Amino acid sequence: MINVLIVDDIHQVFMDRLSEAGINFSYFPAIGRTEALKMLKDYEVLVVRSKFKIDEEVFSAADHLSIIARAGAGMDNIDEQLAEEYGVRLINAPEGNRDAVGEHMIGMLLSMLNNLSAGDKQVRGGIWLREQNRGVELGGKTVALIGYGNNGQAMARKLSGFGVNVIAYDKYKTGFSDQYAKEVSMEEVVRDADILSLHIPLTRETHRLVDAEYLLHFKKPIFFLNGARGEIVDIMAVLDAIDHGKILGAAFDVLPLERFPEASTVDWFERLSNHEGVLLTPHVAGWSVESYFKIAAVLADKLISHAKSDMKLKND
Repeated sequence: MINVLIVDDIHQVFMDRLSEAGINFSYFPAIGRTEALKMLKDYEVLVVRSKFKIDEEVFSAADHLSIIARAGAGMDNIDEQLAEEYGVRLINAPEGNRDAVGEHMIGMLLSMLNNLSAGDKQVRGGIWLREQNRGVELGGKTVALIGYGNNGQAMARKLSGFGVNVIAYDKYKTGFSDQYAKEVSMEEVVRDADILSLHIPLTRETHRLVDAEYLLHFKKPIFFLNGARGEIVDIMAVLDAIDHGKILGAAFDVLPLERFPEASTVDWFERLSNHEGVLLTPHVAGWSVESYFKIAAVLADKLISHAKSDMKLKND
């Protein structure tokens, strides 16, 4: 029998399914790091969201840890190399919030194309500008997705009714063309894209991937969206590209620093927040009512499956 320590908020369905499977768990969503480290030695499974960095201190404190389950898509708060060295299996639930991410990013894109945020503020302020808020239609545009995993695929599916040409580049996948997107090279992306949307994890390789040199290669002015991870993008490079007409508008659901008041003190924040060509949301692309349930349900099913498999191996 395994014991599960849950140190972050998660939907009740997660605990319900563990109970039904006869798995012991302790749920402490408000627990601090120091207290959690003291308790870890008694548990085989750790369930987290984004509260803690899972580093050497965590692994060395967990004598019997065999699984870390993250209630979300990315694994960037977990040292995956250390997990492999310690023999700890990692599971996550990218299937749970992919639809929410796809819908949110399309919502941001449509808002940019039609000046919805600016128009709303103007009307509320007694300003009625029609010509200045003339929109741009999505139909007929080429949307380039960087990364074609769960989130990229979900966005491609949801774009299928808009009459757009969806192309996708994924460095780590081949042969993935389907009815929703065509696999292309990066050379084709920079040549054809009208809209660029990021759907890649944060790794050493993707850190600040989108910088001035990266953006320089695009042949046409583009609309830019980032709902992946903030550290993938050099914010100043994007702002400069907007000012020079290389980017027509940028939407960020994620930023390199996402805490206040710390974020307001960095050199790029004031310029970003005051820029008329930028649309911002507070890292909520995958944060829907439905995804809160689905992430927990998917993660519970995966954890139960792994637990049953481990028990069968032990019994055999």
